[in-house]
Amino acid sequence: MLGRWKALTAKGQTFGKEEYMQSFIHIESHNYLRPENLPVPPDWSAVFGNDQPLALEIGCGVGDFILKTALDQPEMNFVAIDFYNKGCWKSCRRLDRHEVKNVRVLRDEARLFITERVPKGSLSSVYINCPDPWPKKRHRKRRLVNKEFLEFLVPYLKEGANFYFATDFDDYGIDVSKMLPEVTALANQFAPDLYRHEFPGYHLSKYMRKFMAEGKRIYFMHYRVK
Repeated sequence: MLGRWKALTAKGQTFGKEEYMQSFIHIESHNYLRPENLPVPPDWSAVFGNDQPLALEIGCGVGDFILKTALDQPEMNFVAIDFYNKGCWKSCRRLDRHEVKNVRVLRDEARLFITERVPKGSLSSVYINCPDPWPKKRHRKRRLVNKEFLEFLVPYLKEGANFYFATDFDDYGIDVSKMLPEVTALANQFAPDLYRHEFPGYHLSKYMRKFMAEGKRIYFMHYRVK
């Protein structure tokens, strides 16, 4: 399902058979990067041609959120990753149409990308919007955002960096909202609320708007590195 980031590596798994079920589209865009063409780790200032702060979106879907966010923050550089080739292609088409210069899109898996392509202490913001909720109880261990993942992520964040999480899935939202206060390196920017259903100034993706039109609520969370 396009726009849902399937977190197949919550326990170190690889892409698996789903990688071979995708119908690949060749992407020609100055905004698209192939991981195999990048050094480990990349020099992101050289990639973007400047020393602006670096932000990461995990699961960019069709790119509407990252487009609006990047246009609003031209002083930031954004890397948007997704598992789905078609999503990367659509994201690049959208970014290219608007001549966006401060976003790069890659098809990669979250843990692998962060481990190999992100220097520790380099991220100013991380955005995770509506990842795959794995709704069946027996599959919930596959969810991307859990305490283990966040403790893995924290060393890659700068002091004062922002972490944003949003989901339309009630169970996922409540579980993450109860877990985040246990990550002692992060401070809740919505305190005393554990989450909010409205976040003025935070862009809504196509999928968020669709869910809200169906009467669903979005669970927004905003934390910051202490």
